Amino acid sequence: MRTTYEGGAPLAEVVRSGFVEGLHRGSVAVLDAAGEPVAGTGDVTSPIFPRSASKPMQAIGMLRAGLPLSDPADVALVSASHAGEEFHVARVGALLAAAGLDESALGCPPDLPMGELAREAVLRAGGGPTRARMNCSGKHTGMVLTCLAAGWPREGYWRPEHPLQQRLRETVEEFTGERAAAVGVDGCGAPVLAVSLTGLARAFLRLVTAEPGSAARTVADAMRAYPEVVGGTWAEDSRLMRGLPGALVKIGAEGVIAAALPGVGAVAVKIDDGAARARMPVLVSALRRLGVRAPVLDEYAELPLLGGGLPVGAVRPLW
Repeated sequence: MRTTYEGGAPLAEVVRSGFVEGLHRGSVAVLDAAGEPVAGTGDVTSPIFPRSASKPMQAIGMLRAGLPLSDPADVALVSASHAGEEFHVARVGALLAAAGLDESALGCPPDLPMGELAREAVLRAGGGPTRARMNCSGKHTGMVLTCLAAGWPREGYWRPEHPLQQRLRETVEEFTGERAAAVGVDGCGAPVLAVSLTGLARAFLRLVTAEPGSAARTVADAMRAYPEVVGGTWAEDSRLMRGLPGALVKIGAEGVIAAALPGVGAVAVKIDDGAARARMPVLVSALRRLGVRAPVLDEYAELPLLGGGLPVGAVRPLW
């Protein structure tokens, strides 16, 4: 594996009024049901930061370390990049309260909800940023509760040298089949590990094909059963999991998204400029290469562009 991501190929074009005004470059890895590469473009073997697409693997590590969650919706929350809707915030609060804690135990920064509607609702009510509303608060709650269960100190649980993070690193490396090429600080303050797009796709495929009852299968099943907990009412990954039964999908910042379907294969996408608008059309194009068809994919095959409030073009895949 090279140590520096070299950038990708043209993946999507921005067409306005029949004129191509921009391009999004990136990389895509496509694996078949056996985990073998069957398509791809760009640099799929050099490391990238998957950002929040790593959360399912981190959740597996927490469960293996003793995180005591009996409700699958709570497992989904620990794997989530939630939109900060009230049901997300309430579930975070309930998990912390059951352990005698409140959101001051979380190491993530205070934030407003990620979802536009939820953010507007908080501001209209006179509210402001809180740790529980931060989109990674579910993961951080899981990390705190794992430390309590494992007998590890809660202080500095987000630091790479903490026993928790060492255990989670082992899990990410196990499921991707790669050694982490770098360790960074994610937006929430927790570590993020650099792996390739091929490794990320491999990890998602391993989750959906894991043995029933295993930690990996528990995470995959929980996310698929409660997709709105993972993202939100209008989140792309949530809607795709709801409309494509059996699919495991997770977005990450900087234009990352990964998806897997048992018996079909897996896809991992990185948009080089980090533009979220390009990742869904490219993901749909990749899934169609695996023979996947569903009405929800048609919804995301192109992203409309507006002019004067009316559709005048689209972001559409080139690959």
